[in-house]
Amino acid sequence: MDTQKSTWQVVQPFVTGGLGGMIATAIIQPVDMVKVRMQLAGEGMKNVNLHPFQTAAEIIRRERFTSLYRGLSAGLLRQATYTTARMGLFNTFLAVAKDHNSSTKGTSQVTLTQRAMAGLAAGGLGAIVGTPADLALVRMQADGVLPVGKRAHYTGVGNALVRITREEGFLKLWQGCTPTVARAMALNLGMLTTYSQAKTELDRLYRPGYVSNLGASAVAGFFASALSLPFDFVKTRLQKQRPDAVTGKVPYSGTVDCAVKVIQREGPLAFYRGFPVYYLRIAPHAMLTLLIADALTALAANSIQK
Repeated sequence: MDTQKSTWQVVQPFVTGGLGGMIATAIIQPVDMVKVRMQLAGEGMKNVNLHPFQTAAEIIRRERFTSLYRGLSAGLLRQATYTTARMGLFNTFLAVAKDHNSSTKGTSQVTLTQRAMAGLAAGGLGAIVGTPADLALVRMQADGVLPVGKRAHYTGVGNALVRITREEGFLKLWQGCTPTVARAMALNLGMLTTYSQAKTELDRLYRPGYVSNLGASAVAGFFASALSLPFDFVKTRLQKQRPDAVTGKVPYSGTVDCAVKVIQREGPLAFYRGFPVYYLRIAPHAMLTLLIADALTALAANSIQK
């Protein structure tokens, strides 16, 4: 029994984190679709004014209502890989830090610096694992903005991954990996670090419960959005691009080239285009992921005790 409990304690943060992310994605997917379309609109132009409701209405009018859920299979796979890894690794790194502090300092309290380092490392490693699914998600969501003759018409995440590998090469599955890793590290720094710290403070001021969890999640969602949106913008632009059928060239040669061209052509504020939508995508997703993960953890603990 002890061995089984020990094994579960190791895999539990990975399982609960991944399930929390997948459930949250199933709820938030339409917001993510609108966010991606807003980031791709007005490419190369300055002072682009977009409204999220108009963007959503345009998607429904030109395509269909279910298009808001396009890429859901890729989104779920992304959470099953990326969020499972980052949430599990973050909690694992925190456990290591607690053990280290207990043996060297006589206290299991984790410092803010240790939380930040755990968040950065977990985010970066998780992003590397999840980049192929993230690429498939962006390709599927961006397909509708392409000319009809250039659309890929992916039937699902498996079809997208196989066709990208066959048509562009296996390593293309990691296209945009650099900004994806940077985004994940910034997002984790903002979300997991501030959530963990805010929850500790709110638990101390009030008491552990839903009020503390919701308050900490709201704070975490804001910082996660503010820190990660510029990287998310570049990531989306890089992952959307495909080689020209005639020249074989792509609009951006890499992360730096994309960032420089966006600043020159669209202005630095373009990186924060659609920030309210991004916050509405990140904050609720962060809240749902963390709350569901906490609830699953508590449920698992109660089941073990019984």
